[in-house]
Amino acid sequence: MYKIMTPGPTQVMENVRLARSLECTNPDLDESFVEFYKETCDKISALLDTKNETLILSGEGILGLEAACVSLTEPGDKVLVLDNGVFGRGFADFVTMYGGEPELYTMDYRNTIDVDALAEFLKEHHDYKFATVVHGDTPSGMLNDVSRICPLLKQYGILTVVDSVSAMFGEELHVDAAQIDILCGGSQKVVSAPPGLTLVTVSQDAKEAMAARKTPIPSFYANLQIFDDYYEHKWFPYTMPISDIYGLRAAVDNIENDPDLLARHARIARATREAFVAAGLELYLESGHSNTVTVFTVPEQTSDLAILRTMREDYGIMIAGSFDVFAGKVIRIGHMGANATVENMIETLAGLDGTFAKLGVPLQASLEDVFKENI
Repeated sequence: MYKIMTPGPTQVMENVRLARSLECTNPDLDESFVEFYKETCDKISALLDTKNETLILSGEGILGLEAACVSLTEPGDKVLVLDNGVFGRGFADFVTMYGGEPELYTMDYRNTIDVDALAEFLKEHHDYKFATVVHGDTPSGMLNDVSRICPLLKQYGILTVVDSVSAMFGEELHVDAAQIDILCGGSQKVVSAPPGLTLVTVSQDAKEAMAARKTPIPSFYANLQIFDDYYEHKWFPYTMPISDIYGLRAAVDNIENDPDLLARHARIARATREAFVAAGLELYLESGHSNTVTVFTVPEQTSDLAILRTMREDYGIMIAGSFDVFAGKVIRIGHMGANATVENMIETLAGLDGTFAKLGVPLQASLEDVFKENI
C-alpha cells in the first residue's frame, strides 16, 4: 500500500474505517437513522458557521456542483462563471447542459481573483441569476477569497455557488458572513473519508429561487428540491448509503475535536512552500496559494511521470500530477485532512529529495531540512 499524499482522495483514519463497518439498519425505515443523518448535517453547518441547511448527497463531490447548477439554472438564464482555474471554467459546462447562458470572466490562472477588478466589472455587468466561483481549485492549488467575492456579488442580487471541495475545513470559511448561497464540499478531501459523498449547504435565497422556477428541475438525482421536508416526513428521496454516512460522521467528529486543524494546515503549507523556494524549485502559482495543496512546476531535467513513478516505486508515496491545461507541467502534493501532519510531510519531502537526486535534478537545499527548520 502507498502512503497517499495526493490532493484527494486522502488518507482515512482508523476510526472512520471502523465506523463504516458498523452494523446497518434500514435507512429507509428506521427513523433513528433520519435523526443521525440530521444531526450529522447540523454538525457540518455548525462547523461552517452557517444556519443554512446542510444536505449529504450520495455521490462524489462533483455531484454537488452539478446539483447546484441544475437546481438553479433555467433555459436562458445568464450565469457569471468566474474562471481562474480548470474547475472554475468547468462550471460553464453544467450551466450550458441545462440551458443556461454562461458568461466567463476569465483571469490569469497563476493568480487569485482580483476582487477590486471584479468590482469594477460588476458595475456595468451584473444581470446574472447566479455566479459560480471556486474556493479552492485543486488542479492548480489556487485559493480565491470567497469572503470578499460572494458579498460583492450579493450586492447586485446575484446568487452564489461555491466549489469548496478541496478547501472546506482546511481554510477558514464562515458561510453566513460570506453570504454563500450554495456551498459544495466532498468527503474525500480535508474531511478524510472515502470518496462517495457530497456535502451541500443551501441558503433560504437559493431555496426561494428554486421554488420560483417557471420550469421543472430537469433531474431527479441532482435535484436539491427532492430533499425538501425530508426530516419532517422522516423520508429520504432515495436509499441513503448508510455505511458511508457512518464513516462521514466519524470524520466530522474528528474535525470537531481538532481545534488546531486550520492553524496546522497553514503552518504545514507555509513551511512546504518555503522548502520548495529554498531548494530552487518553482511554485506554479504567483498568488492565492491554498493551505491544502502545494503545486510546483516540473523541473526541465525530468518529467512528471518520472517523478511520480520514482516516488511510488522507491518510496511508497503517491503524489499527483495534474490534468487539462496543467497536464505534464506540474506536480501536486495534498497536505490536507489526515495527510496534514508534520510526520507525513517530512517523509514526503525526504522522498522528493531522493527522487530528484536519482533523476538528476540539482537542488539548492534539502526540501526535508528546510521544512524542518521552518515548521
